[in-house]
Amino acid sequence: MAAMGYERFEPRPAAWHDRLGLYWKLMRADRPIGWLLLLWPTWWGLWIAAEGVPPLWILFVFSAGVWLTRGAGCVINDYADRWLDPHVERTRERPLATGAVRGREALALFAVLMLAAFALVLTLNRLTILMSFVGVVLAATYPYLKRYTHLPQVYLGMAFGWGIPMAFAAVQGEVPPIAWVLYATNILWSTAYDTWYAMVDREDDLKVGSKSTAILFGDMDLVIQGVLYALVFLGLLLVGRQAGLGTWYWAGLGVAALLVVRQFWICRHREREPCFRAFLDNHWVGMAVFAGIAADLALRGQG
Repeated sequence: MAAMGYERFEPRPAAWHDRLGLYWKLMRADRPIGWLLLLWPTWWGLWIAAEGVPPLWILFVFSAGVWLTRGAGCVINDYADRWLDPHVERTRERPLATGAVRGREALALFAVLMLAAFALVLTLNRLTILMSFVGVVLAATYPYLKRYTHLPQVYLGMAFGWGIPMAFAAVQGEVPPIAWVLYATNILWSTAYDTWYAMVDREDDLKVGSKSTAILFGDMDLVIQGVLYALVFLGLLLVGRQAGLGTWYWAGLGVAALLVVRQFWICRHREREPCFRAFLDNHWVGMAVFAGIAADLALRGQG
């Protein structure tokens, strides 16, 4: 069992602040990219649902909830992957992979984070509370998909984007069709950017038998990535048209499109480092779309 990596333990730090530092690292709180990739589509939904700045308490609940659930998702992901991470170059130093944090500690941390997020949701309406249970199931089950299907990136999109229909539920008390179009668009976007991430680990994943879209797509990866991103922008066009968004929104989409073109350029040779940079750059894509939404709604009627 020691060869698999998750029965190998190193001396545990004695100081409580050292343990908190390990938990912080386990949550990936030192790497905000995952939180931002969750935050931007959630804010897309909040701003469109409210037709401008949403109620401040709802904005706080969703922003804090995104941080908490992303941290919980990282914890349960590392718990599920504690057999795999020691054999992957990029992940072998994670706290569970090295044995610095034990499995039961990770499960306890996951529970605390999810309970804190649920406590925030309890301040919202009944529909939003009910929908939050689906979010818990998605977050808890996603990490295990890579053992059974080549499409964990699609399921990641389902989990990462669930804040969108919840945002409409919180603001409007219902989930209109535009919310589901935006949710589906985010699933496509998450699948695309997480495929860049999977391309970084493709060789290691093949060795240990893990599955991903990068492995499924094979030599057609860049072509299928192109199709995915084209569908993302088609979805965003439909959302913008349905929401009555104008010039500023289209400008935001234009900037986002240029950023995506740059991703394909740097990844044309499928090298690890450029693919990882392309993944990170999707934060700017999400920000550009949000800036277009926020600016257009803020300036509506002032022309």
